[in-house]
Amino acid sequence: MDPKFEILPATEKDIPLILQFINELAEYEKLAKEVVATEDILRQSLFGNRRTAEVIIGYWEKTPVAFAVYFHNFSTFLGRPGLYLEDLFVKPEMRGKGIGKFMLQYLAQIAKERGCGRLEWWVLDWNEPAIRFYKSLGAIPMDEWTVFRVTGKALDKLAE
Repeated sequence: MDPKFEILPATEKDIPLILQFINELAEYEKLAKEVVATEDILRQSLFGNRRTAEVIIGYWEKTPVAFAVYFHNFSTFLGRPGLYLEDLFVKPEMRGKGIGKFMLQYLAQIAKERGCGRLEWWVLDWNEPAIRFYKSLGAIPMDEWTVFRVTGKALDKLAE
């Protein structure tokens, strides 16, 4: 790892920074209108009694330049937990320095330490630079799977 770069687990004091990263990621993905997260929601989800995700922050020369949000899932076929990367974002001006690879290596180390059988994530199909990058690391696309989602009113209706 580059000596100018370090990765630290996020703490509660990082909530405004995490929300800033979420908004920057949403802008990049052309999904800014979909962000409804607030500092209070993040505080409860990330640092409350029932933590549902974890965050790491990447610092270049002590300046925050990247973040990743991840949580555990479970593979019935492996009979073991997995680590699911919800979001990885490197500020555009910092790309090309190996930061994304450092962040993924760090997460792979966490997965191994925790006995996980896999590390997985989704990528938008139009994000060719990310797809090429992930393939260069040995990641393989799961083209035979289709992601389904129920949210908002559809989730409310299903829960009735």
